[in-house]
Amino acid sequence: MVRGIMLSAYPLLMYRAWGEAAVVSKWYFLVGVVSLLTGLSVPLLTRHIPRRWVYSMGVGLYLLSAGFGFVGGTWTTVALLCHVTGTATAFVCVNAYVLDNIDKTDFGRLESRRLMFAGVGWTVGPVLGVWLLRYGAGAPFVVVAVAALMMLLAFWALGLSAGRVSRQARTASALPFGFLGRFLAQPRLVAGWLFAVLRSCGWSVYTVYVGIYAVQNGLGDQVGGIAASLANAGLFLAPLMLRWMHRHSVRHAVRSGFLVAGSLFVLAALFSPFPIATVVILVLASYFLVLLDVCAGLPFLMAVKPSQRTEMSAVYSSFRDASGILTPGCAWVVLQFSPLAGVFFMGGAALLAAWWVAGHLHPELGVPGAHRQRAGRAPVL
Repeated sequence: MVRGIMLSAYPLLMYRAWGEAAVVSKWYFLVGVVSLLTGLSVPLLTRHIPRRWVYSMGVGLYLLSAGFGFVGGTWTTVALLCHVTGTATAFVCVNAYVLDNIDKTDFGRLESRRLMFAGVGWTVGPVLGVWLLRYGAGAPFVVVAVAALMMLLAFWALGLSAGRVSRQARTASALPFGFLGRFLAQPRLVAGWLFAVLRSCGWSVYTVYVGIYAVQNGLGDQVGGIAASLANAGLFLAPLMLRWMHRHSVRHAVRSGFLVAGSLFVLAALFSPFPIATVVILVLASYFLVLLDVCAGLPFLMAVKPSQRTEMSAVYSSFRDASGILTPGCAWVVLQFSPLAGVFFMGGAALLAAWWVAGHLHPELGVPGAHRQRAGRAPVL
């Protein structure tokens, strides 16, 4: 709910504060750079500060964002910065707890269940956030503050602790960011991270630019929130998507999601003179982004070594910040010589590139060892 309530509200508030889509893209780009550096610094923090306190610091940044957002105006940019750095910090810690406490064979079931339970916040939040703006720019931030406090209370009530392997790894001496070399030396991790980045780029294009496109084409400022809520309603289909993935394979699911979503983004760019049709096509594309939420992170998570859980959680979590840099940075350039339709085309091209890369995944990724076919195959990632 902390993130869902601001999903469509932040782009509108930033657009109101700065007045131009290109300027909004520039600020999103700069915020993304800071957030990326924050997420990569979390493993260094957890070597000196217990993980539970680092997580609490991340939630505290949500509370700061609510304070700055309540002030409004150009301070919304500072609120956005606190929001995304809080997300980066908390997400690294949560992923590390997941890797410590959940077996690899349960990752698919975990992702589908997590998405299903998150569906309420992601579905109700965007519409509610935009609706609350009529009562003042600070109204959605009241919900952010309350929901963040509930997050903090729930976390401490669970009493989570780091696993034995993570505690041993934390005591090992290592240079700051030295784990990046170990990450780059493992092609499966690089490919899995790339899938997460490009999936997140698709969501960034959808959540930031659909609302601005609707306002520019006379559809009103409510359309962005409605479109985001319709897209996130697909989260309730996550268990069905998981069953479909089990009948096929992780590779097939990842490739299908990227292919269809990318094609629909390109189609939306071609239909951009027709605003309603464009929004409908993008909403359809979002359901395949939900499919990617279920399956596109699995290639990375299944390849992580136990001794590298905290560090690789930081690398994996950086996908959101990397997309937060790539998407507005590329959009900033594209908008210099193209309308918003060019941004949709750019997003579609990136998703189709991920479809091509996913063709190199192992055909039986995620299949239990006892059920794999041992016939000779060509070398794959």
